[in-house]
Amino acid sequence: MTARQTPSPGVEPERGLVLAVLPRSADAEDELGELRELARTAGVEPVAELVQQRANPDPRTYIGKGKLDELKQAYEEAQAEVLLVDDELEPAQQRSLENALTARVVDRTQLILDIFAQHATSAEGKLQVELAQLEYNLPRMRGMWQHLERLGGGTGALGAGVGTRGPGESQLETDRRIARRKISLLRRRLKEVGKHRTTRRKERAGSGTPTVALAGYTNVGKSTLLNALTGAEVSVENRLFETLDPTTRGFEHDGKRYLVTDTVGFIRRLPTQLVEGFASTLEETLVADLVLHVLDASEPDERLEEMIDAVDNVLHEIGADDVPVELVLNKIDRVDPLGRRRLSNRFPGSLQISAETGEGLRALQERIAELFADRFEDVRLLLPYEEGAKLAELYALGAPVDERKDTEAGVLVRARLPQREVRRFASYLVAEAGNDAERGAV
Repeated sequence: MTARQTPSPGVEPERGLVLAVLPRSADAEDELGELRELARTAGVEPVAELVQQRANPDPRTYIGKGKLDELKQAYEEAQAEVLLVDDELEPAQQRSLENALTARVVDRTQLILDIFAQHATSAEGKLQVELAQLEYNLPRMRGMWQHLERLGGGTGALGAGVGTRGPGESQLETDRRIARRKISLLRRRLKEVGKHRTTRRKERAGSGTPTVALAGYTNVGKSTLLNALTGAEVSVENRLFETLDPTTRGFEHDGKRYLVTDTVGFIRRLPTQLVEGFASTLEETLVADLVLHVLDASEPDERLEEMIDAVDNVLHEIGADDVPVELVLNKIDRVDPLGRRRLSNRFPGSLQISAETGEGLRALQERIAELFADRFEDVRLLLPYEEGAKLAELYALGAPVDERKDTEAGVLVRARLPQREVRRFASYLVAEAGNDAERGAV
């Protein structure tokens, strides 16, 4: 089972006890801060915490025997309804804790999957979440059928004894087969959706329009920035993982068009199932011409380092190391003048903006335009009327057309062509002025 969904207004959130095994050098307050945020996003209020400091978790029970007794008492005293563990538990560890407490145990991965399940809205997002949940649950199915396995009995050459085949181990195997088939089916469906996404990417690439991906820690204001830059209306509620599905919108600056894509937020230790399950979503970062790494400038220095590392690790994991990255410090309206100077010294050349108030947005658009300055070339084309297909090709490219006039010799067009497409229209190029062919338009 997972944590309950975010409660409706007026409904009491679930009471959770937070458990973690941390090395002695770790700061428990900092380490557990993110799990508390995840819990609240999932509709659970952390009412108590228990930390054991040791090099590695116990392979069977996660925490030591003495700490397990302490956990039972703390869980009862806190009147908790669910145990939240700041780790991905092995199936045996999860069963041991559930048996010891006679309560639900939700590990970090399960909690994040639950949040993703609540927030996925597109068909693709829902498929990705379902795939990740099935892959997570498959090795944990044994515990669900423990009570039936005991009915299997015999261990002879044929396995279970006569009259006992069916409800025990065979039911478990049946469920596993169903789960594996469904995983294969979901992978095929996602592959089909991925083909459609690839087609759309090729169309965008064919237009030569620069693409910018917003990457960053969850809840740093990427969606607010997308809305501010492009006039989109993406949800910007103050919740972790508010945006799961990539949203692409465009904006124009000095007559040139740019595409901006908002992607899923990153966190420390993003579960492997999610990195794999959301591969097609994260690929929007991989195929971008530029990544804007958005940081929350109001966070403490140590937290900023954690956020940068988390994003860099995921970008490396999906193979996006080679994509140019521009660091953007958002929420600067929450930083005092001294803090702004410190940030300038720490991140020289990085733009300081506020997507909320609009501060620095013009400078950000100009920076993006500078980075793509050599992408377009201003041209004048004279396209004969009998070659109307060429005019259709020009519009199909999505190139900005600033001027169009009908002349005696053909259609005179002033446009911004992607550099790589100029050669394709070379025979139709005309000089800026004085060409006999265009005098009919003057």
